[in-house]
Amino acid sequence: MQHYDYLIVGAGLFGSVFAHEATKKGKKCLVVERREHVGGNIYTETVEGITVHKYGAHIFHTKDERVWEYINRFATFNRFTNSPVAFYHGEVYNLPFNMNTFSRMWGVKTPAEAKAKIEEQIAAAHIGEPKNLEEQAIRMVGTDIYQTLVKEYTEKQWGKPCTELPPFIIKRLPVRFTYDNNYFSDPHQGIPVGGYTPIIEKLLEGVDVRLGCDFLKERDTLERMADKIVYTGPCDALFGYSLGKLEYRTLKFVTRVEDCDNYQGNAVINYTSHEVPFTRVIEHKHFEFGTQEKTVVTEEYSARWEDGAEPYYAVNTEENNALAAKYAALARERGYILGGRLADYRYYDMDRVIANALDAAEKI
Repeated sequence: MQHYDYLIVGAGLFGSVFAHEATKKGKKCLVVERREHVGGNIYTETVEGITVHKYGAHIFHTKDERVWEYINRFATFNRFTNSPVAFYHGEVYNLPFNMNTFSRMWGVKTPAEAKAKIEEQIAAAHIGEPKNLEEQAIRMVGTDIYQTLVKEYTEKQWGKPCTELPPFIIKRLPVRFTYDNNYFSDPHQGIPVGGYTPIIEKLLEGVDVRLGCDFLKERDTLERMADKIVYTGPCDALFGYSLGKLEYRTLKFVTRVEDCDNYQGNAVINYTSHEVPFTRVIEHKHFEFGTQEKTVVTEEYSARWEDGAEPYYAVNTEENNALAAKYAALARERGYILGGRLADYRYYDMDRVIANALDAAEKI
């Protein structure tokens, strides 16, 4: 039985970057992946000549020059700019919240008018230090925007009333008093031409990879094969939920081919009312400015995670974070290296995952 310096659990972004860097340093690595393909949740495949993001849309953006230089070694990025729109009871609004949104909502034309309208609604709400997402959202954009574009969408996404969700979740959403529909303010943004899978394949060149290999089911054998374990799966599952189960949200995707060249006119459209069961619709060809005669669309549904489902998002309540911290301490005590969204129980953008993997590899 071959012996390795590192056994890396998960062929997603963190695991692949770590494996690539460790291999460059002369370390022998084995990557095991439960799925039958590499790439984790950024895996892309080709359908009708269109690059499809199988597990939800992933738009790369960063202000980290080190990460941008690094990822461009493995791909050419296009100039895609994320400019989603939202549907609410037949009306269309621009995201992120900007002057186009405010003009559509209230008929205002200037930043001063928009600010005055928001401040008027904030004052009427009489909210002190926000204690939950609802209060935080109203303090940011007032009651009209909250009721139309935040409340029902967020409750569909997280499966909880906004009054039970922590304030920090909404803080990620930008609010701009300019007519700018660019969701991200990072200087670097785009989609890799041909998708993300080729990036992962290049990262894993020269690395031993086993697909369809469930580490948690074969750990007794696998752990004996390496000096150190790098783990990117759910941190509670690593220890058999011995301290209790963490809470996650899962996603369900319904993907279909439409016999038209343009289904919705935008890559991402959010549906912000409860009357529509899915949270958003992705039309994949628009990520790469496709001109194919057909198109591929995906409806995305958010649901509570249950055993057997794929965990996608950590539910970062105080209780869950405290439990995750206990699992992290247990991992350090037993010599595991944790990395990625699930292992760290944190929401990370892709650039942060790459940066974390590079930092972890540098330590070896």
